[in-house]
Amino acid sequence: MSRIIFLLFALTTVAAAQATPLPGPDERYKADLLVVVAHPDDESGDIAGYLARTIYDQHRRVAVIFINRGQNGGNQVGAEEGNALGAEREIEGRKALASFGVTNVWFLETPNVSSQNVMNSLEHWGHGAILEQVVRLVRLTRPEVMLTWLPAFVAGENHSDHQAAAVIATEAFDMAGDPAMFSEQLVRDHIGGQSGEGLLAWQPKKIYYYSDTGDYPDYGEKPQLPAPYRKPFVEARGPVYSNTDLSPTQHAPYSRFAAQETSFYLTQEGKVGADAMERRDFKEFERPARLIFGKSLVGGSTTGDVFEGVIPGAIPWRRTALPDREKPKGVSLELGGPWKFYQEFWRIHNIEHLADLLPVPETAVRPDVGYLYFPLLLQNNTDSFQEVTVTSELPERWTAKNGHRSYRLAPGEVYPVRSLLVPSDTSKEAWREIKWSVQVNGREISYVTMRLHMGALGAMPQ
Repeated sequence: MSRIIFLLFALTTVAAAQATPLPGPDERYKADLLVVVAHPDDESGDIAGYLARTIYDQHRRVAVIFINRGQNGGNQVGAEEGNALGAEREIEGRKALASFGVTNVWFLETPNVSSQNVMNSLEHWGHGAILEQVVRLVRLTRPEVMLTWLPAFVAGENHSDHQAAAVIATEAFDMAGDPAMFSEQLVRDHIGGQSGEGLLAWQPKKIYYYSDTGDYPDYGEKPQLPAPYRKPFVEARGPVYSNTDLSPTQHAPYSRFAAQETSFYLTQEGKVGADAMERRDFKEFERPARLIFGKSLVGGSTTGDVFEGVIPGAIPWRRTALPDREKPKGVSLELGGPWKFYQEFWRIHNIEHLADLLPVPETAVRPDVGYLYFPLLLQNNTDSFQEVTVTSELPERWTAKNGHRSYRLAPGEVYPVRSLLVPSDTSKEAWREIKWSVQVNGREISYVTMRLHMGALGAMPQ
């Protein structure tokens, strides 16, 4: 009898557990817009006015993820460096965002890497580990829209941490709704107590980017020398928000809020914002916020409002089909390193239109650079051995350390080539062009072009 009573009790307990609903997500952390950037102050200046518009006048909830504390940056107000500086910059970031009422702010534990090569930051951060953390926070905050740096190699400051934050954010956008990705974060068992982390898979609806390039005619006191080859690549690529407009609820221009938010970052360029607030002159912050459309799962236009087509609530996750990759024919040459990475990255994440921003690759070069290194990839897509020669066309008085080289490629072989160049007179601001060619039997069959903004004071190390 006692065994029967115990069995009935157990079945009743299980039934009760099955009938008891789990609590829903914690609404305190729900965000309409999730900003994912690398360092404290990445959200100031360029998008701060837009954030004010979103918060005050569209009544949207904003949350922010900083991938690190910017501990390798400069310090304009004290002697603190490294982790001590990072501690200061975290407080600056929290105060700056709190001035807008944004308190859901997370700082992740990664090193601050100074480079132009996105692969350097992803390597030192621990790509997979940091991606897991961002996916967790996307599922916790359940954003409708995500906003991050531009995942592309551009001739601007081009910080590798900025690019890596964009890569991680884009990957998290696609993975957070997939129940097979980091499934240990999710609710798995309603019987006998909750396991996992109690989160639900969540698919954001849209993602937008912005860039730190100086490729604007109104960028700072001394704009970047315009490229003679093209127009500014950000034109008509996404919505543009004026910072001279007056907020209808706050009765002040958005440029004022951009200056206010920037003023907290005194270790960085915050004095510009503090001086603007004191003088009540916000001209330095009137440059509009120019966003770049990434992708939308709910329709809408490229240049329409960020929240166009967004209806609050969950949408189903579904795996998107990848576009077919056209395999090069014959013998071909292409850039390796970060440029090759982005070709694959854009295709896999269905944002191949970003390749159209800069059809010809380019980078910025500091005045003190002594040499330039570019990774190239030779490919033999024929069914026979090929004798090929790589040559380069360089600006006047430049030299190639490895000169003309010949290679014998097996069928199907991909061979990495290092091009080491010594430039001449990098101190003068100018645009230069390099061309590498592949020749078979004396005939050019493939080439790659690179454009360089020389003498760029804001450029990161190569």
